[in-house]
Amino acid sequence: MIRVLLADDENLIRSALRALLSLEDGIEVVAEAATADEALAMARSFSPDVAVLDLQLPDRDGIALAAELHASVPGCRTMIVTSHGRPGYLKRALAAGVGGFLPKTVSASVLAQVVRTVHAGGRYVDPELAAEAISAGDSPLTARESDVLELAAEGAPVEEIARRAALTPGTVRNYLSSAASKLGAANRHEAVHVARRHGWI
Repeated sequence: MIRVLLADDENLIRSALRALLSLEDGIEVVAEAATADEALAMARSFSPDVAVLDLQLPDRDGIALAAELHASVPGCRTMIVTSHGRPGYLKRALAAGVGGFLPKTVSASVLAQVVRTVHAGGRYVDPELAAEAISAGDSPLTARESDVLELAAEGAPVEEIARRAALTPGTVRNYLSSAASKLGAANRHEAVHVARRHGWI
């Protein structure tokens, strides 16, 4: 029996996933969570074989959660099911050791098959997402540019970004300008949009 943990902050989605997986032979949903913290606590209590994680949870993203699960519950394999299947997210997920990455539009049979594949130590990536990731290439942004752009995405003024990133306002402006230039964007707002579209922030 493959023991599954579900983590998704949307009740309806979580209930639907549970209902679909409960129809499958050899798969049992043993725990559910609406946040990453809840998922960690449930994983420690129930020691699931596979954690099916939403990419966007209220307290942190599913990729960060997957890395924490691998560290604290080593026998638990992870997969991401998301409506935000962008190339940058896919690459980060694979780098974090996530075994499956698929959109929420897949059929119940594909979902169950991926749970079995991941449980057996295999990997599954949605073919369309894989093709997009290959064509998108790697992020041109440095880690610091990504950090600053992420803070800018929240609408913070330069002075606040500088304070939160422990930089001078001039350095923040330089990072924002460099990021916009690399992304072919006219300003930081457009740069945020481009970076988000590719999953680079």
